[in-house]
Amino acid sequence: MSQPKYRELKGKVVVVTGGGGILCSALAMALAEQGAHVAILDLNGNAAQTVADKINIQGGTAIGIAANVLKKESLMEAHNTVKEQLGNCDILINGAGGNHLKGTTTKTHFFEGDQKAADDLVTFFGLDPQGIQFVFDLNFIGTLLPTQVFAEDMVNRGGGVVLNISSMNAFRPLTKIPAYSGAKAAVSNFTQWLGVHLAPVGVRVNALAPGFFLTDQNRKLLTKEDGSLTDRGNTILEHTPMNRFGEPEDLVGTVLWLVGDGSKFITGIVVPIDGGFSAFSGV
Repeated sequence: MSQPKYRELKGKVVVVTGGGGILCSALAMALAEQGAHVAILDLNGNAAQTVADKINIQGGTAIGIAANVLKKESLMEAHNTVKEQLGNCDILINGAGGNHLKGTTTKTHFFEGDQKAADDLVTFFGLDPQGIQFVFDLNFIGTLLPTQVFAEDMVNRGGGVVLNISSMNAFRPLTKIPAYSGAKAAVSNFTQWLGVHLAPVGVRVNALAPGFFLTDQNRKLLTKEDGSLTDRGNTILEHTPMNRFGEPEDLVGTVLWLVGDGSKFITGIVVPIDGGFSAFSGV
């Protein structure tokens, strides 16, 4: 492991939901490099354990736990494991989230005649409420429940940090994905609300709003099998002044700042990490 720069994180217990994914596994490993003891929670227990093993091999301290962020009893079991093996939670990163095809329209806009189009065309009027509910639950409830379970450790000790994962979709909703955009807007609003609510007990609550990063969920939407960009991928880069997708490491510096002492007077904010996407009007 490299020499830690954020020495205040040494020995802190960090819980990362969705920790088996590309982005959150990078965050977990970066925190472990600072000496934090990390619990990797993921619906896929094997993925969580794989990340934990990598950290442990490199000299860090981590455990992998299978957990469902939509089931409180599953989170309570995970909490008991974290407490027994690592101790009380000091920092919670709510990284679990995602979209679903049933909350997604086929086309970016609705045109005259679309109502009579083929059955495989999903318009706004044909969106599946259950699919939309799933997306809201996964992103919003999947942030709320882990916070209820793990942040209670913090308030009982007078301090801690909750870091949520919002999205640029919360600021500028993308075409085709109304459920995901709306759900991430709810995460941003919840971040502000909870930052105010828990301020008297010293718990800070902030969020990241990543721009466009290549992950397992969106890779097929943004790139073709040969690695070239799809039309949507090209459109995104045309609207990203830095003209590239984000890399997982691009999140690390902001995360270390928000969970460390350098941001101890900061709560209730949502930080864009987007290569300038939010600043560009498209003209």
